[in-house]
Amino acid sequence: MAGEITEPGELYSPYVGLVYMFNLIVGTGALTMPKAFAAAGWLVSLVLLVFLGFMSFVTTTFVVEAMAAANAQLRWKRMETHQEEEDDGSSTASDSDVLTQDNDARAEKRPILSVQRHGSPNLFEITDRVEMGQMASMFFSKVGVNLFYFCIITYLYGDLAIYAAAVPFSLMQVTCAVGNDSCGVEAEAKYNDTDLCWGPLHRVDAYRIYLAVFTLLLGPFTFFDVQKTKYLQLLTSLMRWIAFAIMIVLALVRIGHGRGEGRPPLADFSGVRNLFGVCIYSFMSQHSLPSLITPISSKRHLTRLVFLDYVLILAFYGLLSFTAIFCFRGDSLLDMYTLNFARCDVVGLAAVRFFLGLFPVFTISTNFPIIAVTLRNNWKTLFHREGGTYPWVVDHVVFPTITLLPPVLVAFCTHDLESLVGITGAYAGTGIQYVIPAFLVYLCRKDTQLAFGYGTVNKHGSPFRRTFWVGFVLLWAFSCFFFVTANIVLSETKL
Repeated sequence: MAGEITEPGELYSPYVGLVYMFNLIVGTGALTMPKAFAAAGWLVSLVLLVFLGFMSFVTTTFVVEAMAAANAQLRWKRMETHQEEEDDGSSTASDSDVLTQDNDARAEKRPILSVQRHGSPNLFEITDRVEMGQMASMFFSKVGVNLFYFCIITYLYGDLAIYAAAVPFSLMQVTCAVGNDSCGVEAEAKYNDTDLCWGPLHRVDAYRIYLAVFTLLLGPFTFFDVQKTKYLQLLTSLMRWIAFAIMIVLALVRIGHGRGEGRPPLADFSGVRNLFGVCIYSFMSQHSLPSLITPISSKRHLTRLVFLDYVLILAFYGLLSFTAIFCFRGDSLLDMYTLNFARCDVVGLAAVRFFLGLFPVFTISTNFPIIAVTLRNNWKTLFHREGGTYPWVVDHVVFPTITLLPPVLVAFCTHDLESLVGITGAYAGTGIQYVIPAFLVYLCRKDTQLAFGYGTVNKHGSPFRRTFWVGFVLLWAFSCFFFVTANIVLSETKL
């Protein structure tokens, strides 16, 4: 994400790519979705979830088209460089050579495709991993590039703040219940930060102790590079799917036995604000698409593959959220859905209770260093100047410190995960998921027409080719931004 052009890495089949994309999208946001569903009402939540899933699919196809256009431009530049090297290697020029050069000079004034007869059929093949930052550098102005990095950095800060709050919050909920000799997080209990946890320690004290330990253990990774995480990621993915499967099955069994407590309303528009942000955050993948899509061995049916992925993700989100809101009362659903299963009346087996209650601790702890290093590298790229290097102190101390400190301070001040996810998704998430892909595809189409002619066909072009769709996405992004901001202002005014 730091804006580099790299090799695609080890190739994998389209169906493996489908699994990887599914794993990328379905993450922490899914655990905060049930509470947002219950607050907004099941019908409003379902309609909004489907619509936001569709909008995310549209912008995903935009990013894929921009990736193909970027690959075409890079491939053409390499072809031109190779041709120039061959021309420089010629020591003599015959009359026919002079004639050819004159023809080439005239041809340069025409679009490339008029010379190439619609070019190579593989010109738009996605073989180079062109990250979002590099695409922004290719298609955006300098101001646009800076705004792009501002948006990415803001989103990653929000991501880290969510992670930094989620782990201590989960540990506090589970261990404070044990410390008070209660069996898990009680359904009827309304906990305050000032409630006692162990002995004289309050819950907020326990939370901040866990936050300090979390920072001391994982913070140092920000000062180094994180590599060889493949098997660690596979382990966390396995744990994630075991946890999700257990929660869905337990909720269905509880509902099937007539013990479902949930009576969600049809619609409650006061809860839509957070639902916006949570859903946008839960469909976030656009910033990582180059790393996921480039290594896919066969991209012939790429759009269909992405569409299938979104259908499966929608079905999963719907299943998880609907079982949750009909299994538990809306006011008893916690910010981290896993914590609702840390109750004796829901799960009798202590090992399962602790596994689900502490599940976010394991999975988030493995992702935190990776996100932190990504954010640090984006800071470096933003301030990098051609041919320049950073002093050792700036490179190894300043950048890691400004990466780590802000999210930890935010987590120190609040552990309201639903609001953190909602705000991150509604603001920075809107920029990454809607605004950046819309401008990328619009400008890459203009550049492609200028470079290759107006008859160019991008083999990975989005099905939403009309400019109307770009305008619609931008209008929707502005509407989300305006709605969430107005809702926050009105809520604060009432308070």
